[in-house]
Amino acid sequence: MLLNEIVQTRQYPITDPVFHKHCKKGLDEEGVLVLPEFLSLEAIQKIVAEGRAKQSLAYFSKDDHNVYLKATDPDFPEEHPRNKRVQSSKGCITDDQIDQQSPLRILYDAEDFRVFLASVLGEERLYNYADPLSSINLHYASEGQELGWHFDESSFAITLLLQSPEQGGTFEYIENMRDADSGEMNYDGVAEVLAGNRESKTLQAGAGTLVMFRGRNAMHRVTPVVGDITRMLVVLAYNSTPGVALSESARMTFYGRL
Repeated sequence: MLLNEIVQTRQYPITDPVFHKHCKKGLDEEGVLVLPEFLSLEAIQKIVAEGRAKQSLAYFSKDDHNVYLKATDPDFPEEHPRNKRVQSSKGCITDDQIDQQSPLRILYDAEDFRVFLASVLGEERLYNYADPLSSINLHYASEGQELGWHFDESSFAITLLLQSPEQGGTFEYIENMRDADSGEMNYDGVAEVLAGNRESKTLQAGAGTLVMFRGRNAMHRVTPVVGDITRMLVVLAYNSTPGVALSESARMTFYGRL
């Protein structure tokens, strides 16, 4: 497939600098950019078919972690917001398991798409991960699986929703919950969220939606999936500098292999 067969370029002119500026303004103001029906129906169908065919290859993990995705800090009690455990569970196939002719691979590698992303994100250029697993990840969430509240370690995330579940699997977020660069962790605010006492925003997305999200300072989660339809979501992971690899410990945690 060609890029203009994968992306709805009439609706989303990704080579137009004016469109870049419009998207960047939205991302900068809201911390999230949602582009519904970014992918063509043909591309969605091909990717979902590949995802279903390869679901048996997925590594399924269930992880207890704290909101900050850090090791437990002994200076705080176990139930303190710094250490309090939440659950995440999902399946994942990795970059080396994605077909070379997959629309995902074509999209990820396309220079026009990469320039568009970099422009919107305010990066000079975007690079693949140096390890063979981390660049393209297709995630599966079946009945009862969820992502617990957390902050991202990276400054931006790029996702494509491919298949929505019957119920649940909702992306919820609260922006500006901490200032990671200054070391302000906002334990009181995090405690309110974990206790269910802080209202969050909900991101509505159907199949083919592209989302750019700044999750380093925004607390977010995906609610448990309900029903027989598996939620499928692709994470397109890039770096702003070349030669970056996910650590071996992180690869073992997320993928079960190196």
